[in-house]
Amino acid sequence: MKPQVTTVCCLMFFMTIECFHFKLKTHKKDEDKLGISPWKHDFRWTQDKCDGPCNSSSSCIQSCAWKFRGEIVFTCNQNKWQKTTETCTSLSVDSLFQHTHPATGLSMASSSVFPMNLMGNTAPVRVGNLSQGIRHHCPEDYICIVDAINTSEVTSGNIAFIVDLLKNISQTYEIHANVTWKKMKNYGKMANHILATAAVPNWAFVANKNASSDLLESVNSFAKKLQIQGESESTVDELFIQTKGSRISQDAAENRFSISIPVDNATDRVLVLIEVPRQAVRTLSSNASQAIGIAFPTLGAILKEAYQPNITLQKPTSDLILSLVLPEGLNEIILTFDRINKSQSTSVQCVGWHSQRRQWDEMPCKTVSDINNTLKCQCKYTKAVMSFSILMSSKPVRDNVLKYITFIGLSISIFSLVLCLLIEAVVWSRVVVSEISYMRHVCIVNIAVCLLTANLWFIIGSNFDANIQEDHKWCVAVTFFSHFFFLSLFFWMLFKALLIVYGILVVFRRMMKSRMMAIGFAVGYGCPLVIAATTVIVTEPGEGYTRKDACWLNWGQTKALFAFAIPALAIVAVNLLVVLAVAVNTQRPLIGSSKSQDMAIVFRISKNVAILTPLLGLTWGFGVATLLEGTHLAFHIIFALLNAFQGFFILLFGTIMDHKIRDALRMRVSSLKGKSRAVERASLSPACGSRVLNR
Repeated sequence: MKPQVTTVCCLMFFMTIECFHFKLKTHKKDEDKLGISPWKHDFRWTQDKCDGPCNSSSSCIQSCAWKFRGEIVFTCNQNKWQKTTETCTSLSVDSLFQHTHPATGLSMASSSVFPMNLMGNTAPVRVGNLSQGIRHHCPEDYICIVDAINTSEVTSGNIAFIVDLLKNISQTYEIHANVTWKKMKNYGKMANHILATAAVPNWAFVANKNASSDLLESVNSFAKKLQIQGESESTVDELFIQTKGSRISQDAAENRFSISIPVDNATDRVLVLIEVPRQAVRTLSSNASQAIGIAFPTLGAILKEAYQPNITLQKPTSDLILSLVLPEGLNEIILTFDRINKSQSTSVQCVGWHSQRRQWDEMPCKTVSDINNTLKCQCKYTKAVMSFSILMSSKPVRDNVLKYITFIGLSISIFSLVLCLLIEAVVWSRVVVSEISYMRHVCIVNIAVCLLTANLWFIIGSNFDANIQEDHKWCVAVTFFSHFFFLSLFFWMLFKALLIVYGILVVFRRMMKSRMMAIGFAVGYGCPLVIAATTVIVTEPGEGYTRKDACWLNWGQTKALFAFAIPALAIVAVNLLVVLAVAVNTQRPLIGSSKSQDMAIVFRISKNVAILTPLLGLTWGFGVATLLEGTHLAFHIIFALLNAFQGFFILLFGTIMDHKIRDALRMRVSSLKGKSRAVERASLSPACGSRVLNR
């Protein structure tokens, strides 16, 4: 399991400036630098719209130009045809190496298959062909595929192809195990091609809406393997991507470097100073390390959030994104930006891009100063337990209040559950006097064990939040055990409810203890095991078992969360009926009963409901609200309050408020006191002393 702090490597810093939105315009220098031919900007489809009537929710598909594979999809919006998706591509793995090795194409037979999901291809591309071609033609610098990429049209389909190509290069160990400055330079040239201003409008029609964040993660992953040779060096200096690195050492007087980023037709440049504080350097190992900064002048216009943007966060208005690849253990950095818009007095804010959640986040950074057209930000990586409401919610809700409730609630619950189990162990022999009481306490013990274990796995899963992609197998294991034990908790609650119904309805005929135990463990652990195992077997082959942003059941791709939510909420519904049955059974008014007797009945009903609510998991009913998209934060807070503290409620209502357990505890304490006094009297008696002297 890799250390959590490696997530700092993919923390993105984004400078937001209100009232100004710079867009890099097409420039002749771009064409010279990128190798884009003039006719490329005049590229037209054979048919750019659909014929026929345009009705709501209707769509049509058009073919691409004669040399492209793929299709163009149009949908009807407000009685007008609008292009929504375009997969036209002229690129393939074979075509990348045609100029280098025209005599024969690469063999399509390979045992190493990676489905790149490149738009326009009818079959998955075999990554073995890509790696074989690079190893055969240009293993040192990737130059053999750069020209083919940079002379291609920047269609949406080609953009998708190049993104997946760069992603596969960064993920294939044998290709990029030793990233040299030549490899990084040519890798940057290929990324620069699809980040050019001519390509920006076409990103909107790429079928994979996560393509922009995939590109960002791929560049970061590739840059991690780069080794800086000098004290400070620039490895990529393209118009739309710049990479610069610097050595970091505890012995250095200061650890800082700067990147000069071209903006506004490359006539102006923005200087970004990256500084590692002294106290942060001390936490690193004694060996010198390195930090790498990657600047993207246009990526901000392309990068799309996976979820609805944070309403409390101002909408980003600058396209500039700075990505940092930092050494392991470094969790603090200081950034100093030149203002892009120096003529207006506007509010400025630094925010981070959460690569797993694919969402802007204002938590990592705070503004230190904003004077003399210079913005200074301090950014830290801090790890907090994820909110307990994620267990039912369709997407994570990030809020400090929820995190504090979760952390405090789980801490108290874990302590309470341990205390509950200790009390049960002390009074066990005095309270299990019948079959029903025996099974009742078996249920309580197993409910406490399951909830305690589930809470511990939940905390372990929280620690994977920053490194989910790299620790995928561990994350799957943690999610499985969390899923299993939370389900076991509910099924033991169900068995306890059935036991209550059995005690009410069956008076004279009792089931054997061994049979009740067998049924209890089959329901409590057998059913959850079947559900959890089936879920992981069905969803994991497509990596749809866990979320991309947390170690918990997937929602967006496979709806695996239903494998927890549906059984849990169904059991809550059944248990609610049981509580109502207990309340009705408790209410037995006598003829001519007085007000005091009526109040006693109300008190007895309230007490029974209070005791049964946490033991039967009725508080999880609020999970219905958190499952819905766009639920108000208040429901998440209520859910977290009631369920993060469930262990404490079980101790209070299931153990401490049980008069039989209290009586047994008093008797146990009394007997212990009696034994200690007897021992004390025996030790002080003359007879005892004489026997000792006679020995």
